[in-house]
Amino acid sequence: MIAPARQISYRILLQIATTDAHSDKLLRFRNVDALSAEDRNLTTTLVLGTLRWQLALDACIRPLLSRPHAKLRPEVATALRLGAFQLLHLDRIPAHAAIHDSVELVKTSSENAAGMVNAVLRKIAAQPRPVLSEHFRSSQEIAAALAHSVWMVERWTRRYGLPAAEFICRWNQEPAAATVRLADPAAPPADLDLEPGAFLSNARRVLRGDIARHPALRIQDEASQLVAEIAAAAAPRATQVLDTCAAPGGKTAILAERLPSAQITAVDVSRKRLAAMKSLLARSLSDFRAQTRLCCIIADASLIKLDSSYDLILCDVPCSGTGTIARNPEIRFRLNPADLARQQARQLAILKSSLAALAPTGRLVYSTCSLEPEENEAVIAAVLHELPQFRVVPVAPLLDQLALAGVLTAQGRELLRTATEGHFLRTIPGVHPCDGFFASVIEAAAV
Repeated sequence: MIAPARQISYRILLQIATTDAHSDKLLRFRNVDALSAEDRNLTTTLVLGTLRWQLALDACIRPLLSRPHAKLRPEVATALRLGAFQLLHLDRIPAHAAIHDSVELVKTSSENAAGMVNAVLRKIAAQPRPVLSEHFRSSQEIAAALAHSVWMVERWTRRYGLPAAEFICRWNQEPAAATVRLADPAAPPADLDLEPGAFLSNARRVLRGDIARHPALRIQDEASQLVAEIAAAAAPRATQVLDTCAAPGGKTAILAERLPSAQITAVDVSRKRLAAMKSLLARSLSDFRAQTRLCCIIADASLIKLDSSYDLILCDVPCSGTGTIARNPEIRFRLNPADLARQQARQLAILKSSLAALAPTGRLVYSTCSLEPEENEAVIAAVLHELPQFRVVPVAPLLDQLALAGVLTAQGRELLRTATEGHFLRTIPGVHPCDGFFASVIEAAAV
């Protein structure tokens, strides 16, 4: 009998290999939720771990094939990767269990490949486990050892330097911490073992406990929370707020908490995502009035035309997501350089459309979870060149303001001094203990 966690992990990995499905969504499906907490945790470890190390696993598997350059069927490649990950990276799983279940899994779709999968995995089991170097001399070494695309590591090295590129890649190979936002930090759930976040007073990292038992808790990385806190601090007296790409709604909820007098219009192109967001906010916003202040609109943020009446606009645009690879490891082998230009074109359209809805004395916060300059500084520079009536507002004074208000801890404010570059906020995974986010505050130049 195949262990339930391995069976579901195999199906998820196969779906990711053959479709454009995302691991974070698949790991929240009912078949995963129905597992015991132990099996659910193992499924998460198997899926995300296999994806994190996939490029290195393939490099290990290929030389052991009778035809190393032959194209493997997705079912076969997935069984091999799942087995190899357990053999090379998980200490507590017996080799015989990892090999047996991988062979049985591939039998369900490719009986003829069972012998080959068994032989390759036994060879891997006989090899010493890889030992990571403490220091890398080049982008190529980092990419090979830490399972990233060479082109990606090379551009991070050019932009941030070789040490930072290594920090990013090492961070991406570790399980991402589960961070939650507490509406009342003084009243945490008793059955969860939590520790303070790195820089936000309302953030807590989950050390132990079953988060699934607390559907009202919002799981949200600290950098994502910080962007919403900056937005609220940028226009603390805002009464009309626009969130242009609102789903899944974590930042929207923070705006509702911090701006109790504001009417919030949340826009998203996906009806399904917007419905899920409304359900999340209904659970997590205990104040019914906060829920009634929310108006949801299904629309394309790059095309929507609204009156110039919004005091605050949060423009958290779709992006490559390279700052979240620790949580979404498949990004590293799905993204290619050409995608950045496509993303930038959409980001430019959304930002220009959003600025048209900004009130004369209002402020807009543009943000991404990307590390790539094409999606960040280049977008701001291009829009301000075309629309010189706007200017960038420095982020650092807003961080000081958040620290004075107790939103940022004193330690957190010091930590984030290295996260401001010029007028922008930029968190770098591994350099900072969170996802990689970029944020810029914009206002009318005449203000």
